[in-house]
Amino acid sequence: MPRDEFSEMRAFLEVARERSFTRAAAKLGVTRSALSHTIRALEERLGIRLLSRTTRDVAPTAAGERLVESIEPHFESIAAGINAISALRDKPSGNVRVVCPDDAVEMVFRPRLPAFLRDYPDIQVELFADNGFTNIVERQFDAGVRLGEAIARDMVAVRIGPDVRYAVVGSPDYFERHSTPSSPQDLTNHNCINLRLPTSGALYAWEFNKDAHEFSVRVDGQLVLNNIAPALDAALDGVGLAYAPKDLVQPYVKSGQLQEALADWCPTFQGYHLYYPSRRNPSPAFSAFVEAFRYRSK
Repeated sequence: MPRDEFSEMRAFLEVARERSFTRAAAKLGVTRSALSHTIRALEERLGIRLLSRTTRDVAPTAAGERLVESIEPHFESIAAGINAISALRDKPSGNVRVVCPDDAVEMVFRPRLPAFLRDYPDIQVELFADNGFTNIVERQFDAGVRLGEAIARDMVAVRIGPDVRYAVVGSPDYFERHSTPSSPQDLTNHNCINLRLPTSGALYAWEFNKDAHEFSVRVDGQLVLNNIAPALDAALDGVGLAYAPKDLVQPYVKSGQLQEALADWCPTFQGYHLYYPSRRNPSPAFSAFVEAFRYRSK
């Protein structure tokens, strides 16, 4: 296959996988306009439309789907061959792409990532913060990160962090203006900082348990966010109460910047796990990443 045809096919495959010219262009390291020109040239050469374009979406046509089915296995074989050659190097090299919740970046990866990057200078790590249930296969991530309870059974799961306990916190200024809740039901009288779930679009219901009784409370408040980090900042600013992992809030509780409430009611979840498809053939770079972040209890 001539080089130009190979580049066109690779470009088409990335757009078909990503369903987006913008994301595909970023992965290929080209501009969106250059990628659009490449796809247009391929369609003109073949004399058939491969992608259906709207203002919001890009999707393969019937002919495009057939072309994806024909060429995708060959590109996967090429990638596997390159990974096999990389294994012969003294040290692993390549890219590792992981999608994870924003708090996992802070609690799991930040403490250990600097040492990993020093030990493996030829590995590039991309952490994509997303609190939704991302399809890691469709979006071409090497792995995802979720709490243990939320991982599908057909995935390989590697624990990368300890159990996660949650906490309800507010600033001293907030508690000067509002009474401290004595039970989760009292939260209905408080200004709570809500978290919007990106996958369903619903607001996250705060979870509690006591005496083996588990339940959720749908809280209300003036501020809605989609990540835990800014919710914690808002709590520090006295906006309202936040529901966040205790490991994140503990330094602020110790310093007196935040106060904890409902400690006896807050639950503990299985720790964060790295997950990936069981059929996946991991590259040496990904294998090194997994081993470096595997959780080993002290």
